[in-house]
Formats: sequence, C-alpha cells, structure tokens
Amino acid sequence: MTTLQHALVTFKGAGKSFGAVRALCEVDLSVQAGECLGLIGHNGAGKSTLMQVLAGTLEADCGALLVGDEDVRSSYGVHVARKHGIRCVFQELSLCPNLSVAENTRLMSPAIRGWGWRRKAKALIEASLDEIFPGHDIQADDIVAELPIGKRQMVEIARAFVRVDERLDLVILDEPTSSLDSRVAEQLLQFVRRFVGIGGSIVLISHILGEMLDTCDRIAVMRDGRVVETRAANDFTHSSLVECMGSAAKEAAEQQVFISRRINSTPVVAQRPARQANAQTVDAHPGEIVGLAGLAGHGQSQLLIQVLRQSIASGRRAALVAGDRQSDGVFAMWSIAENITISSLGHLKRGALIDPDAEQAMAEEWQKRMGIRTPDMRNPILSLSGGNQQKALFARALASRSDLILMDDPMRGVDIGTKREVYSIIAQEAAKGRTFIWYTTELEELDYCDHIYVFRDGQAVLDLPRSELSEEQILRCSFEEQPA
Repeated sequence: MTTLQHALVTFKGAGKSFGAVRALCEVDLSVQAGECLGLIGHNGAGKSTLMQVLAGTLEADCGALLVGDEDVRSSYGVHVARKHGIRCVFQELSLCPNLSVAENTRLMSPAIRGWGWRRKAKALIEASLDEIFPGHDIQADDIVAELPIGKRQMVEIARAFVRVDERLDLVILDEPTSSLDSRVAEQLLQFVRRFVGIGGSIVLISHILGEMLDTCDRIAVMRDGRVVETRAANDFTHSSLVECMGSAAKEAAEQQVFISRRINSTPVVAQRPARQANAQTVDAHPGEIVGLAGLAGHGQSQLLIQVLRQSIASGRRAALVAGDRQSDGVFAMWSIAENITISSLGHLKRGALIDPDAEQAMAEEWQKRMGIRTPDMRNPILSLSGGNQQKALFARALASRSDLILMDDPMRGVDIGTKREVYSIIAQEAAKGRTFIWYTTELEELDYCDHIYVFRDGQAVLDLPRSELSEEQILRCSFEEQPA
C-alpha cells in the first residue's frame, strides 16, 4: 500500500442537520495525499452527506474543513472544491440525459472551449474511458439517455478524471461499482490503485466489503452520523467491518438451504429471451428464486421487461423492483409512504376512497420491516439516502399482493446488513409460494437463488441449478462460447 505523506483535507468537529435529523455529528476525519480512504457504514450513516460537504454541494453547520492548513468552510462551495482539485462522482448520476457523452464532458470542464471544442471534448472523454475501462464500447457521440445505467456510470466516472489545465488531487467515488458488472468493476478498482500510486487521492464509498479490503489503504466506519472507527484496511476483516458498522447481519453460513421446487410443478414463467437463437426458455416455478447472471447489458433487464409485459397482458399480478431508481423507480414528488403504497391502493380502500389510516399503517409496517431510516414516512422520498430509497422500492413490491416479483439488480447502494435482512425476507416470501426472478451483478447473491441462467449477447447460454453453481462457470460462460 501507499506510504502516507500529509493531510490533503481534514474535517474537525463537522456537523450537519436537516431539521430534526442530525446527519453529521462532530465528525473528525482526514484524507491523506496519495491514499485510497474507504468510507463505509449502513444506509443513512452520513457517508454521502459528509462527501457532499467535501464536494461543496452542502455546507456544514459547524466545525472546520481544512484544505491543507487553511480552514475554508466559511467560503467553501463547488467552485472552491474544484479549484483545490476535489471532484465527486455521486451515487445518483448527474449527467444530462438529452446530451451526448462529449457534451456532458464539456459541461463539467469549462476550459474546453473555443473553435473545435467538441472535437477536444470527444478526445478527452474517450481517452479517459480507454484508460479506466478498456474495451468499453462507448462513443463520445452517444446520447446519455440511450445508454444502459452501467455505461452511464462509466461515463460519469471517466468524466471526473478529465482535466484541462486543472488540478486533480482528490476524487470521491460514491458507490461507483453499484451498476457495474464484476469485470468492469475490477477495471475501475485497478485504475484507482494506479491513480493513488502516482500521488492522487480517492475516497471510496462501497457496501461491497471485498472491494474495500482489497483496494483501500485505510477504512473509516460511520454510524449514526459519526466516524466510529478508522484503521488501516489490513487491520480489518469482513466480520470486524460488519461488527463496527453495528449490523445485525447474519453470516453466510446461516443462509436458508433451498430445496428444488422444479419437481412436479408447472412453471409460472417460461419466457424465451427476445434474441434467443434456440428454444431455451427462462423458467420460474412457484416459490422459486431464479437468478439471472452474466455481464451487465447482455439482455437480463430486457428479459425482466418481457416477463412483466406478458404478465400484465395475461392478468397475472407482477411487481418490478427497479435498479435504476431515478428513471424507473421513485416518484420524486411523492412522500416515502406514497411511494411504498402505490402498488397496493386497491387493497387500501374504504368504500370508493383510500383509507389514509390503512395507508399509513402499511407504510409504517414496511418501514420497520425494511429498516427505512427516516423520522417521518410523510417526508419526500428524495429526503432518503440512495440505499434507503432502494429499500422503499423493495417495500413497494413486497407489500403488494403480486405473486411474481421481478428484481433488476435491486441491491445497488444497499448496506451489507440490510442486504442480508432482505435476502432473509425474500427466502421467507418464496417459502410462502411467491416467485422471484432476480438479475444481479453481484456473484455472491447467486448463492441465494435456486436456479441460475447466465446471459451473453441477449441469450441465456447456461442453465444450472444452484447445486452446480461456481464462479468459474459463470465467468467462463459470460465471455466464451460454450460447446453445444
């Protein structure tokens, strides 16, 4: 790991409140020059709030923010942060969807100007993408809205490392791999170590413990708005990190053992992928959890949409937990409670009208069950952290009476404790006869599935029970043609 030199930025007693909610409380933390600092904690622990203060998009209420030896809190903002070489890639993407990749690059780099600016922007963003994500297949003229979420995440990251006559000392990466498959995520993490190796600094926020332990020099653990532990990464283990986070997560050994439900049962779903060249179908039986694996963007999400449309057309109740919550998930102008209960309004009526007491009771029940961190379920959905928004989308699907739940990589940005609690809820609901089809970019989540289909180029290329699952098989089928 890199030898630490001096503090690039330092928080001393930083605090931030939103009304009655104390988001940050007396935070002391420094980021050293030439290190990757990991920041971890449960959803709502204050990680993103702290980084928004560092990026200049939020102002701390108290305490000091030192850049070098200078306290800049009173005059700090995005422009000051950028002047000091500090940039941030937030979990919620900030790209303008109607503009091209090159045009989005120009928006964040005003030094790209004058005659031929578009050609210069193209060259810069393509060079950044090539360096971080070799083989990315993204064109500078691509319109952002037409890119899948994983490639949008790649553009957002690459754009943060574009510089034109500017300093670039520190980049904050907030859940940067949440939409990336394992191959692309590994490319990014390798680049992070190269960037740190030449003296740059990274703050990495991730709920994937292996990424933190393998990539970071130090890890700071946050809980309830405070930094409760900071150690060298190699002084932590998976279990000690979970313990520091205060999570009640269960170990993998405590996972429920699934029994094959394919014997003597008729599938509730038998869907042939739209680009499938042979007769292979994706089958899901009552009470079964079916996993969809493979590299991101290879037809898994499209299969879920096919199943959803077919279910709606046939009158079957089905619910979708969207992975891209900004575009397909939350109703941004509604409350948390309204976002959860929207799929269940038909069962919350008293006469011709919605019973507000029943609606509130349902929202509070699922707040407790999913651990949604908010003082009031009537607050706007966007008042929640990204991970808590995702919990609300899960609650919406599970609170409905749908017997088929479709999940489009739904655990993005959710902390490990909550993940395992949700896994347990999924297993409980499956045991009651509900069927789940689950696309995930996290290989370890396939261990919770009964049956797995691996996708490549829009087709299901491997069909195997969980008992035959291996990471080597998944990766080989994701990249190579298999013998007939």
